[in-house]
Amino acid sequence: MGGWWRFPKGPSRVGGMVEGWLVAERAQLPLWLPIAFGAGITGWFLLAGPQQWIGLVVAALGAAGVGVVLPGRSGRALLLGGLLVAAGCGAIWWRAEHSAAPVLARPQVAQFDAAVLRIESRPARGLVRLVLAPVRRADLPPQLRVNVDVASAPPGLAPGALVALRARLVPPPGPSVPGAYDFRRVAWFDGIGATGKALDPVKLLQAPPKAGEDLRTALSAHIESRLPGSAGGIASALATGDEGAISEDDSEAMRRAGLAHLLSVSGLHVTAVTGAAMLVVLRLLALSPWLALRVRLPLVAAGAGALAAIGYTWLTGGQVPTIRSCVAALLVLVALSLGREALTLRLVAAGALVVLLLWPESLAGPSFQLSFTAVAAIVALHESPHMRRWFEAREERLAPRIAREAGSLLLTGILVELALMPIGLFHFHKGGIYGAVANIAAIPLTTFVVMPLEALALLGDLIGIGGPFWWLTGKAMAVLLWIAHSVASAPGSVAALPVMPAAAFALMVFGGLWIGLWRTRVRIAGLVPLLGGALWALATPGPDLLVTGDGRHVALRMADGSLALLRDRAGDFTRQVLGENGGVEADALAALADRPDARCSPDLCVAEVMQGGRRWRVAATRSAYPVAWRELVAVCASSDIVVSERRLPRACKPRWLRLDRRVLDATGGIAVEFAGGTVRTVHTAAHQPWLDPPTVQPPFSAAKGDRR
Repeated sequence: MGGWWRFPKGPSRVGGMVEGWLVAERAQLPLWLPIAFGAGITGWFLLAGPQQWIGLVVAALGAAGVGVVLPGRSGRALLLGGLLVAAGCGAIWWRAEHSAAPVLARPQVAQFDAAVLRIESRPARGLVRLVLAPVRRADLPPQLRVNVDVASAPPGLAPGALVALRARLVPPPGPSVPGAYDFRRVAWFDGIGATGKALDPVKLLQAPPKAGEDLRTALSAHIESRLPGSAGGIASALATGDEGAISEDDSEAMRRAGLAHLLSVSGLHVTAVTGAAMLVVLRLLALSPWLALRVRLPLVAAGAGALAAIGYTWLTGGQVPTIRSCVAALLVLVALSLGREALTLRLVAAGALVVLLLWPESLAGPSFQLSFTAVAAIVALHESPHMRRWFEAREERLAPRIAREAGSLLLTGILVELALMPIGLFHFHKGGIYGAVANIAAIPLTTFVVMPLEALALLGDLIGIGGPFWWLTGKAMAVLLWIAHSVASAPGSVAALPVMPAAAFALMVFGGLWIGLWRTRVRIAGLVPLLGGALWALATPGPDLLVTGDGRHVALRMADGSLALLRDRAGDFTRQVLGENGGVEADALAALADRPDARCSPDLCVAEVMQGGRRWRVAATRSAYPVAWRELVAVCASSDIVVSERRLPRACKPRWLRLDRRVLDATGGIAVEFAGGTVRTVHTAAHQPWLDPPTVQPPFSAAKGDRR
C-alpha cells in the first residue's frame, strides 16, 4: 500500500495515479462487479423510457470501448464495468418485458371459477389470501390475488384446488401519494393482474389431487395450534416464513424496535439451520472411529448443511430473500469444503450477483438492500485489521473474554444500524434508534434459544413429548416480545423523516460502498457523498399538503408542524401512508375539524396556515354531498388551493391550484410544498411497462354476478 501515490510529473500523472491505486486495491476490484451490474438496473428504473434506456446501454458500451484502448487495470476495469452496466440494464428490461401479463382495466365485480395457486394465511387479520388462476376466462387477468374472510374459506382449501367465488376486483394500485409503496410495480413482476376481496363464501368445486400435502401450511397450522397468539405467529415465521398470525401491535413493536428482520426468513435463520445440521451430523458421525479415520467428516457435514439449507428454503416458500440467503450459505459451504475462509466480501458479492442475475427487480426492494447491506457491513467490519486486532480470540480470563465479545457484538450492532438506517428511512420513512441494543439480546435469544427449542418441540411432537418444549418456547417468545415492546415504547425510539430525494439516497449508498469496499486511504473520500446525502435528506422539508389520488384524503401541515387530516375516520392504512410520507407518526395525526385555525362543516373545510412567510388558505370538500354553487364559487375565489374528490364547476377558480377529480385522474396523488411552490405527482412521464400495461375487462353482465 505504501508509495502507490508517488508518480512522476507530466501528462500521464493522473493515469499513473489511477493505475497505482487500482494495483493497490486489486484484491477489492471484484467486489464492484455486482455494483456495476446493479448500476445498470438502477439506471433502468430511474430513466423515463426506451430511448433513455438505449442511451444508457450505448453510453455503457462506449465506456467499455474506451476501456479497450486504455492500458493496464484502469482499462480493464472500465471495460468490464461498462459491459456490466449495459448487461444490468438489459437484464431488468428483459425481465420487465417477459413479466408482461394483462391487467384489469377498471374495478369490477366478477363471478368466476379459478385454480388455487398459493395460499397465505393471515389469522391475525381474520383472512386468507389466495393467488388464483381464473379458468377459461380470457377476460380476466391470468393471476389474481383475492382476500377471503376466514369464515368464508371452505374446509380443504389448498393449492391445486378448484374454487368458485364472487369478488370485487381492482387493478393493482399504485402509490397513493408521491413516495408511497408502489404495489403496482411489485405485482407486475409477480404476474398479478388484479387484487380484491371475496364478497360471498368461496365454494370448493374440486379438492386438490393430493389434499393435505401442503407441508408448509400444515406445519404453520400445527405450530399455531400449540402456541396461540403472536407467539405462534413468530414461531411459524421462523419455521415456515408465514407471518400471518402475528398481531399488528406485536408486528409494529418488532418494527419499531429494529427486530422485524427476525420475522422474515433470511440469512440469520438459514445460517442457524445450516449450522445446526452440520453440528449434529458431524457429532453423530464422529462417534464412529471407523468413519472418523476414513471419511472427511467436515465435508459430509457441509453436504448435510447444504441439504438442510435447500430444504428449509423450499419449506419456507422459496421467497427471494430466502433463496438469496440459501445461495450465500451454499457459497460459504463450498468455500469451507475447499479450505478457504468461510465468509468474505467476495462471497457476499458473488451471492448478490447471482440474485441480481435471477431477479434483477429485487434490487429496487428494501429486502435485498437491507439484507446484503447488513451482511456486507458485518463482514467488512470484521475483515478490518483494527477489528481483528481488538477482538480476535486469545487466551484470557472469563470476564475479559465476555467483555471483549460483548464489545464486538455491540460495535457490530451499531454499525449495522447505521448502515441500514438510510435504507429504512428511504423506504419506510422511519427508523429505530435503539435497534442495536435490542438486537444484542434478541439475536442470541432467537438463534440459540427460540429456534432450538422450537425444533425440539416439533421433533418431540413426533413421539408425543413435545409439550414441555412448547412451554419453554412460549416463555422464550414472551421474553422476545417483551424486549420488542420495551424498546418500541422507549422515548424517542423511532426517527421519522419525510420522503427524501432519490439522489440523496444514492449519494449515501455510494459513499457507504466506497468506504466499506476499498482498503487504501482513498476510502476516506466516501465521507463526502455519504455526509452530503445525509445532510441533503435531513434538510429536505416535509410536504405541506398531501392529497391521495382519489381526492378523498388530505393531510395539511399546520403552523406548529403537525399534520391534520381532512376526514376524521380515515383508515389505519391511509393514516399510516400519510403520516410516513409527511414525516410524522400515524398516531400524531389530528383531525382538521378540531383545529382552531380551520372551519369545517360536514361537507367542507377551510383552513389557513402560515408557511414560507405568507398565509395560505386551503379548502377541501369532505363528503359526497354537493355544496351550494354560490358558496363553493366564493370559497374557491378566496382560497389558494381547493381539493375535491369530484369534479368542480368551471367557475371554481382558486388563486393557485384546483385539485379535483379531473386533475387528480391525470396526476395521481400530489405532494405540495408551499414555500418553494413545488408540486410532486405520482404520475410522471416515465414509460415503465406497469404504467401502461395491456388490459382486459369482463363484460358488464359479469359485474351483475352472471356466470359465463
